[in-house]
Amino acid sequence: MPNRIIAALDTTDLATAQTWARSLAPHCGLMKLGLAFFMAHGPAGVRAVTDRPVFLDLKLHDIPNTVVGAVSAILPLGARMLTLHAAGGAAMIAAARRAADAGGPERPKLLAVTVLTSLSAAALAETGVMGSPSEQVLRLAKLALDAGADGLVCSPQEVAMLRRHIGPNPLLVVPGIRPEGAPAGDQARTMTPREAVSAGADWLVIGRPITAAADPALAAAAIAADIL
Repeated sequence: MPNRIIAALDTTDLATAQTWARSLAPHCGLMKLGLAFFMAHGPAGVRAVTDRPVFLDLKLHDIPNTVVGAVSAILPLGARMLTLHAAGGAAMIAAARRAADAGGPERPKLLAVTVLTSLSAAALAETGVMGSPSEQVLRLAKLALDAGADGLVCSPQEVAMLRRHIGPNPLLVVPGIRPEGAPAGDQARTMTPREAVSAGADWLVIGRPITAAADPALAAAAIAADIL
């Protein structure tokens, strides 16, 4: 696979996102724009950041009809990937897939978020989910893929386990990536880029280790070279 780094442009400042996108384009396969940016600037902001396809990390989670409307509205942006919560259920995911299919061959790949990388076993228990994060990830992963999701967003620590159970075809997009020696921040389950690729990750979502670096382009280039 060509460059498998997704640069997380986690900012609400349009000019900053544009600067990052320009400098990181040679070193990153995709740019990720999240909910905060989308709320601040909407579809026009997505178009203003880059003319390349993006990963829209909006984590859609609502009744099926509402998610259908959201997916249909997003199709004209030409996003390469779009996230939704697996916890929304099979009917929601299946409805989202039908709406995405209206975009034809260039439709966004639907990625189901299983368990947020900020959630530990204790945090899951607080929500009423007993068992380990890995057990919940696998449960939601099977539900989402059976309902039509193209792939999953998961912690790097679940990548190898998922590959054993779901095989090589579903996309695995993995945040919680921290180069050797980088602080974990608010991510509870992390792994280095090389470890995650070796475990079976297709795409690595990397934010602060790149964007908070003194030279973001240099940081991205170093990570890309390390996982070739």
